[in-house]
Amino acid sequence: MTQDQMKKAAAWAALDYVTTGTIVGVGTGSTVNHFIDALATIKDQIKGAVSSSVQSTEKMRALGIQVLDLNEVETFGVYVDGADEINPQKHMIKGGGAALTREKIVAAVAEKFVCIVDQTKQVEVLGTFPLPVEVIPMARAYVARELEKLGGRPVWREQVVTDNGNIILDVHGLRITEPEQLEQQINNLVGVVTNGIFARRAADIVLVGTAEGTKILN
Repeated sequence: MTQDQMKKAAAWAALDYVTTGTIVGVGTGSTVNHFIDALATIKDQIKGAVSSSVQSTEKMRALGIQVLDLNEVETFGVYVDGADEINPQKHMIKGGGAALTREKIVAAVAEKFVCIVDQTKQVEVLGTFPLPVEVIPMARAYVARELEKLGGRPVWREQVVTDNGNIILDVHGLRITEPEQLEQQINNLVGVVTNGIFARRAADIVLVGTAEGTKILN
């Protein structure tokens, strides 16, 4: 089974967590694209979706899925999204697609977070994947210096502008043994919008696509 086939298997398994007549939160990325394809097969059975990125919004609308403004939705049952890394505690690094801020907002509103990944995303300790940090442009150099003090090596992801008009610093060289603490510490830096550690709002359920099938981690 290829990596893409494992992604697809996990994504389609997430349909089991979508309740008829409800609103669904939809993330961003290659694995989520498979979920959007799956969601389109039951689009007439849901009220609509809230989206974490322009990219996902455009794909859903092209498939006839109604996309709602999150400001018009007080709460919804399930948010489905991928991860760049996930540890046994269901803490994640996200943001490889530069949608981390909107992903974190949508995840905060959802009652349940279902994370869909292939087995290559599982790690014991977060940090092998560079940690994305969304930064207001004028603060780029300052925030980079502060991230260096935390032991990281920040690299500006040039030519990338987030859906919010900001820039991304990818922080290499971190071994994240205390994810919740580091998430808060980086978020407290002036000029940081948010960072890609999802520990304070970890996944509730993880669907892992493997060569032997999809595994469920509760």
